Amino acid sequence: MVVINGVSARAINDSRGEKTILVTLKTNFGVFSASAPNGKSKGKHEARPWKKDLHNDIKTLKKFSSYFSGDEIEKFDDLRRIEDIVDRHIGANTLFALESAVLKALGKKKKKEVWQLINPQTKKFPRLVGNCIGGGVHSKVSPSIGKKPDFQEFLLIPRTNSVKEAFNDMKSIKGEVFYSLKDRDARFQGKKNDEDAWLTGLNEKEVLDILREFGIPLGIDVAASSFYERKKYSYHNPVLSRDADEQLNYISNLMKNFNIFYIEDPFDEEDFAGFSALLKKFPNSLIVGDDLTVTNLKRLEKAIEEKSINAIIVKPNQNGSLLELRDVCQLAKKHGIKVVFSHRSGETEETILADLAFGFQADFLKCGITGKEREAKIKRLIEIERKMK
Repeated sequence: MVVINGVSARAINDSRGEKTILVTLKTNFGVFSASAPNGKSKGKHEARPWKKDLHNDIKTLKKFSSYFSGDEIEKFDDLRRIEDIVDRHIGANTLFALESAVLKALGKKKKKEVWQLINPQTKKFPRLVGNCIGGGVHSKVSPSIGKKPDFQEFLLIPRTNSVKEAFNDMKSIKGEVFYSLKDRDARFQGKKNDEDAWLTGLNEKEVLDILREFGIPLGIDVAASSFYERKKYSYHNPVLSRDADEQLNYISNLMKNFNIFYIEDPFDEEDFAGFSALLKKFPNSLIVGDDLTVTNLKRLEKAIEEKSINAIIVKPNQNGSLLELRDVCQLAKKHGIKVVFSHRSGETEETILADLAFGFQADFLKCGITGKEREAKIKRLIEIERKMK
């Protein structure tokens, strides 16, 4: 068993240069650390990343260090002991990093991979989802570039179930997209956004027109809540506004015309009915909730009741508790809802997301294409794949 002798934490930089947390756990046989990412595009119902702020969470863990002393962890379910101690005293980012460090320690002690602590029988690898071209709040646009797509992410979803092949395919296509953007966007400068996706001044139709040429299943993260105000969807490229019915018609036309396989947050985060209407029209596409559901059991229950989605984004630090995250995954699977584990825009080189996605039998893993923080997670999944052969 793992005996915890102390807990500490410090601030580190995420991939955007913003501060996040690294938690370090002292045990009876070693020291283990884990970090949490930061989200930028956040659903208003997701758990707070910090109780008050990062500094306060660090102080709280230091103050609570003696409470953990001598605590014994033998299995995944023993994370309940951790949660009982820190309940309502720290934020979701801190709780996620703390529990991740505990799982690393337990895996080392038991000579198991972290995913084996969750489900030693799992064999299904998640299909990769990679952000190729970016817009929305993840993308800062300089005056020289001008505009940006209103939608947040334009995604590649390779058909192959081999993680290594899918990774290579995405990188190859992303490289070719560079030249397509250079040809069609006079102000394209080869720059990238928060998630290492290409920055462009093209609008969503123009972007999709480029990507469909590569013959690969496509996805979009609309992140509609980020440009929804006064009951209208306010577009800037070009400038126009759409009401709920017009948004439904526009999204429907995009899905038909560009054969969209995956669409995330096409409506405001409170519009369960809008999601439901789209799902009725496109039952064979993935209608994905993120801001709508925020890895929250009650929000998922409502989405199920309203028949709003057939896929859900799971972001561990959106919730913090890996025990509740397990409940979310189990409930989704019970109702035939696909599970998509996802990174955040402000990432670290922490790789445990790959173990969690594999252990919880996620259908998809969305963590970008390039950039060291994102590649680290895919490479970890490739490592698991290699060991399973």
